[in-house]
Amino acid sequence: MELLAIIKIIFLTIISFLLAISWLPFLVRFLYKYKLGKKIRNNGTTPIYTQIHKKKEGTPTMGGLLVWLTTLFLILAIFFLWQITGHEIFKILNFLVRKETFLPLGVLIGSAIIGLIDDLVDIRKGELGRGGLKIRERLILYTLIAIIGAWWFFWKLEWSIIHIPFLGDFEIGWWYVPLFIFVIVATAFSVNETDGLDGLAGGLLLIAFVSYGVIAFLQGKTNLAAFSGVIVGALIAFLWHNIYPAKFFMGDTGAMGLGVTLGVMAMLTNTVILLPIICFPFVIESLSVIIQIISKKIFHRKIFLSTPLHHHFEAKGLEEPKIVMRFWLIGGLSAAFGLMIFLIEKLFI
Repeated sequence: MELLAIIKIIFLTIISFLLAISWLPFLVRFLYKYKLGKKIRNNGTTPIYTQIHKKKEGTPTMGGLLVWLTTLFLILAIFFLWQITGHEIFKILNFLVRKETFLPLGVLIGSAIIGLIDDLVDIRKGELGRGGLKIRERLILYTLIAIIGAWWFFWKLEWSIIHIPFLGDFEIGWWYVPLFIFVIVATAFSVNETDGLDGLAGGLLLIAFVSYGVIAFLQGKTNLAAFSGVIVGALIAFLWHNIYPAKFFMGDTGAMGLGVTLGVMAMLTNTVILLPIICFPFVIESLSVIIQIISKKIFHRKIFLSTPLHHHFEAKGLEEPKIVMRFWLIGGLSAAFGLMIFLIEKLFI
């Protein structure tokens, strides 16, 4: 059965890549045709960022559509083919199940649609506009999604236990709800902060979803692992045109949607303690922004030339591909360390 599960996950990952890469040219042409390009802020609040990224003005955003639309199409297509034909092969390949993938798929689509609206608002505002939705508006919307997820887990699934590696499970009662909300919102915004260089967020998300796919599989959650594999396949196709020099950017529709989904997968596998280890680059990106804000408010000086952290390295003169590759290497090492902790506990405790 394990061999069949492995074949299923690999097959769906490959199919996802082939499906995404097949309609990727149409998406790119659509984005360019309707000039759905990124507007670089030029209102004086971010002079270093504006100077460095001015050359990227007009590059299409909303490339994240490739990932979540491919995932949505594939999961629904297989499910309905099974329902209509009743064929055994589609029953085996189906990975839309209530217990494992209903919630991840739901939050992926819901948060991605909000991100899509944010991207469209940002494009219409123009370079002198305030950008997309206000931070308060975005925080409220994604918190609402997190609340729905927390309701599903705490009241529907009756989950209130957090696992701490090597120490065991701990019952935290209703504290599970605020923890869930914090994890989902923090992960979403951390991924969004990281989406600032060609291939940066896409590559790090690829590493993270591979890691959680492995964890889900080793926990016997085959359908969740398959769901992760489908996202991985679509991300590989996305990176095909997103690596430097990018033909399109991920946009909020991809970064926020996949960030929320990643947080939900951490909760579903009860490995939330490993999340900041596996996703360490996302953590340091967010920390750099928080440190910068606190320093400017209290000490009236900047710690970094520009934030998030990858912009600081840009301002210091490092080449964009070199920054991205080094973040990928750090992401790969931190994910491997997180998986090592998971495996050691699983094997010996």
